[in-house]
Amino acid sequence: MKVYGMQHIGFTVPDLGQAVEFFRSMFGAVECLSTGLIDVDDDFMRRRLGVPGQCRIEDIKVLRVGNGTNLELFQYSGDAGADEAPKRNSQPGGFHLAFQVEDCNAAADRLRKAGVEVLDGPTYVDAGAMEGLTWCYLKTPWGQFLEIVSMDGPLGAERNGQPAQWSPVTGR
Repeated sequence: MKVYGMQHIGFTVPDLGQAVEFFRSMFGAVECLSTGLIDVDDDFMRRRLGVPGQCRIEDIKVLRVGNGTNLELFQYSGDAGADEAPKRNSQPGGFHLAFQVEDCNAAADRLRKAGVEVLDGPTYVDAGAMEGLTWCYLKTPWGQFLEIVSMDGPLGAERNGQPAQWSPVTGR
């Protein structure tokens, strides 16, 4: 199998309009695709998507944010657990998305001024494998964790001979 790279990350949000507006206004996202209602039967939902049969996809929107992996956002109906908060990073299945920005400190200030819940930081890593990384966590209006990062050059691991991570800045 030849793998080219990651094409998209998909996740479910409680309010698709709110999510699209958040990524558009805070990160400059552009909507590339919208499906509208996916009209299929219960068996399709169970067998092809692994969700309860009564669930339906109300809409899917694919967003492009800068030079990186696409975001595929789903809004479902019919799931009794839909009001549960997203998992924390410490729980299996918990995750976050990280966006590389030019200046993490300036980006965190901008997000805070826009009313986004930004956790403590940004934090600069001055030693070890992540030396040279500035990072900060934040939360979307629906509680999903995101991260913003900036780097002042290759990280410590790369300077010590490890393979370089892919970068949306260089495209390699």
